[in-house]
Amino acid sequence: MKKYIPFLLTLLLLAGCAAPAAQEGTYRQITMDEAIIMMEEESNYIILDVRTPEEFSEKHIPGAINIPNETIGTEEVPELPDKDQLILIYCRSGNRSKQASEKLVRLGYMNIVEFGGINDWPGDTVNG
Repeated sequence: MKKYIPFLLTLLLLAGCAAPAAQEGTYRQITMDEAIIMMEEESNYIILDVRTPEEFSEKHIPGAINIPNETIGTEEVPELPDKDQLILIYCRSGNRSKQASEKLVRLGYMNIVEFGGINDWPGDTVNG
């Protein structure tokens, strides 16, 4: 029996290596400057503001859409139908945008980029 133990351990090890690893998605974090460059160079992206509608109406990055972090859960997000599309996410200070990024990755979104909070945004903002 002892001579079979190394064989069984090797078999278990090989079986473990051959099994596909659980692919856990992730999101990228970039600086505000990197976000500005990305917005200038990329096309077909969404700027996602995950603050409350009240915060969004006070000021937001031009072209951003508002989907509050609290509304992102375990169900599909109708405003974000393309899970491969580049989505640039921000909030007020960077906390909610990280939470929203994690939730979107769990929902299967593949191209999430989090760039912090509007408090540090050096570019133009609009209200309304």
